[in-house]
Amino acid sequence: MNNILIIEDEKDLAELLAYNLEKEGYVANCVHNGETGLEVAYRDLPDLVLLDLMLPGILGTDVCKALRKDPRTANVPVIMITAKGDEIDRVVGFEVGADDYIVKPFSMREVTLRVKSMLKRKGSEPKLMRPEPLYIGKIFIDNQRHIVTSEGSDIDLTSTEFKLLHHLVENKGCVLSRDQLMQGVWCYNNMNDTRTVDTHVTRLRSKLGMQGEMIKTVRGFGYKIEV
Repeated sequence: MNNILIIEDEKDLAELLAYNLEKEGYVANCVHNGETGLEVAYRDLPDLVLLDLMLPGILGTDVCKALRKDPRTANVPVIMITAKGDEIDRVVGFEVGADDYIVKPFSMREVTLRVKSMLKRKGSEPKLMRPEPLYIGKIFIDNQRHIVTSEGSDIDLTSTEFKLLHHLVENKGCVLSRDQLMQGVWCYNNMNDTRTVDTHVTRLRSKLGMQGEMIKTVRGFGYKIEV
């Protein structure tokens, strides 16, 4: 049974999230500030964290950074929940290590779908990635050590950016629609949220430097990677 930690300062919303997640068979634990959230995360090691961006005291971005830096919680999926839906806010959330992003107001159905998909993806990761390394251009992907180098330099990617790059390289030369990328990387279909794919691609290109130019935009459809 998966344990979900909800870090949300709106108590009514936190309790509503917990109620709906428990109806789906999860164990949900609510806290209402960042400091307590970190304490509970380190103590209980949840399977997933729902994290509000605007928290009293420690902001959600700082909570996410702390979770990513600690070896105990570095690989725990984090879904950010926020009232801010601008592109820059999404970029900041992904930059500090969030795996997904939900903008208020949202439906409980959407939240449970995202949680299910994220946990499914986490559980199937070893099967999705081949053990042998992958190459394209001057990009090298070491799956066993979870390391990416571009032109000989190590690239610091989030887990989602790593999966996105891996999926593109594994299908190099093939055009992948945003829907296919949502399914292959995020493990769910939601064409109303294609900005998530676009934001991650933008971040990935930037981190890869000159090699990022191999990721091509196919206008009106999706992306492909080729030399």
